[in-house]
This record gives sequence, structure tokens and C-alpha cells, in this order.
Amino acid sequence: MTGPQPGAVAPVAEGAGLPYAYTPTLARWWWLGCHGGAGVSTLCQAVPGGTEAGRYWPMVPGTTPAVVLVARTSASGLLAAQTAARQWASGSLPSPVRVLGLVAVADAPGRLPGPLRDLLRLVSGGVPHVWRVPWTEAWRLGASAPAPADLARDLHKLTD
Repeated sequence: MTGPQPGAVAPVAEGAGLPYAYTPTLARWWWLGCHGGAGVSTLCQAVPGGTEAGRYWPMVPGTTPAVVLVARTSASGLLAAQTAARQWASGSLPSPVRVLGLVAVADAPGRLPGPLRDLLRLVSGGVPHVWRVPWTEAWRLGASAPAPADLARDLHKLTD
């Protein structure tokens, strides 16, 4: 899916989804956390070019802001990403937004369990692209974000 599909995707329930905020700030793209603790601050440090939107859809008058959704790969994180993707895809935002994709940040070391892998596959059908960021123990222990060269190759494509 490359754009909103009004009528084809049901809007999220009243009060569900992420709020939006008007801003005069222009950004190459916005990191939008689908839930608290998604990893937006770390990605802002690690991948140059993006601006933190917090947990608000950025509404920039006169433009169509580019947004990258960010969520952990836990069930609650992926469900929050699904809700955000549905909110965008239904066309229910007050002004246009271009979703570039979803960064799925590992919530634990090791392989993603089958049910979470299936949920990620389902959610990925609602966004143009998915970038996966593997578990990084150093981040958990408070280390600063790695240099962009040390990130997963797939994430480098985002800056291009």
C-alpha cells in the first residue's frame, strides 16, 4: 500500500489511534512513535535526517510530511503500529501524510516468536515498507546510539 485507501480501510474507533499536532517545522521525514518506548529517540541519534514527532502525527500546513512509524516487536507494540497504519490508510487524518514505512525495533534478543512474526507480517501489509532493527544489548544498558554504519543495512536505505 502506497497511500491512503478511504472507504477500503475502516477508520479506527473514536479515541483510538494517535493524536495529531500542527507544526511549522519542516523535516526530511518524521519519526512517529506508535507507543511509548518505541525507540524514536535512539533512531533520531542513530539515523541522520529524521526529526522526532513524538507520538503525534505531524501536520505541516501546505506540505505532505513524510512519516516513518516506529514500534517495538512486542504484541502491544505491533498492535499500536497496526492502529496507526489503519488510521493513516483510512484517510481519517485532517491533512495528507506520506507514510514511508514502519521501523520494527526488536523488543528482545533472538528470533521473533511465530505469533509475533505473523502479526508483523500482517501489519507490514498496511505500510509501504518495513525496516527491522535487531536487539542491541548496549542500548538496553544505556549506551548511546551506534554510528549509522553499525546499524542494520536495511535501515541505511531509509536515508537514501
